[in-house]
Amino acid sequence: MHFVIFGLILLALVFGPGLWVQHVMRRYSEPADRYPGTGAELVRHLAERLGLPDLRVERTQAGDHYDPTCGVVRLTADKYDGRSLTAITVAAHEVGHALQDRDGYAPLRWRTRLIGATRNAERVGAGLMMAAPFLAMLSRAPSIGLLTFFGGMLSLGSSVLVHLVTLPTEFDASFNRALPILQSHRILKQPDRRHARRLLMAAALTYVSASLMSLLNVARWWALVRR
Repeated sequence: MHFVIFGLILLALVFGPGLWVQHVMRRYSEPADRYPGTGAELVRHLAERLGLPDLRVERTQAGDHYDPTCGVVRLTADKYDGRSLTAITVAAHEVGHALQDRDGYAPLRWRTRLIGATRNAERVGAGLMMAAPFLAMLSRAPSIGLLTFFGGMLSLGSSVLVHLVTLPTEFDASFNRALPILQSHRILKQPDRRHARRLLMAAALTYVSASLMSLLNVARWWALVRR
C-alpha cells in the first residue's frame, strides 16, 4: 500500500505541474481576439517603448522562449499571431527575459551557460546507460558498469536540476518585469489582471514542468536495467 501511495505522489509531482501549465494556457487562450494586437506586435511595441531597439521576434515550433545568444523572442504560432490573454501575457514574459539580458542579470547568464553545458546531457546519459552492461562484461568489474549506469542517470536528470536551480530567473521575468510592464503600460484589461498572474506563474513553470517529464526517461532506463 505504501508503494502505491508513493507511486501516486511521484506521478503527481512529475505530471502535475505540466498538466496545470497546459490547463492555464488553454483556459486563457479564449476568446482568441480579446486584445487588439498580437503577441508579436506586443513584443515589437514593448521593444520600442522599453529601449530594446535590436530585439526581434520570430515564429517557432520549439516552444516560447527568449534566445539571449541572438537577442530574439521566439513565439509559437498561437502566441505570435494570437490576440488572447495567453498570447499577450506569454509575450510579455519573454520580453521580461530580454530586459534581464539588457540589464546584465547574472542568473540569466548562468542559466544560459548551464543549458549550453547540459544540452546533450540526455543523449550522453542514454549512451552511458546502454554502455554500462557491456563495460561490466568486458572489464569483468561490476563496479565499473554500476558507476557508468549511475553516471548516465545523473546526466539524464541534469536538465531538471538546471531548471530548478534557475527557477528564480523565471519568476523574476514574470513578476518583477512582465507584470509591472503590463500594468504600467495599461496593456491588460482590468478584469484580466488576476488571471495574468496565473498565466505568468504558468510561464515561469513551463521549463520546469517539461524537465520533470524527462525524469520518465530515468524511470524507463531503471526498469530496463532491473529486468
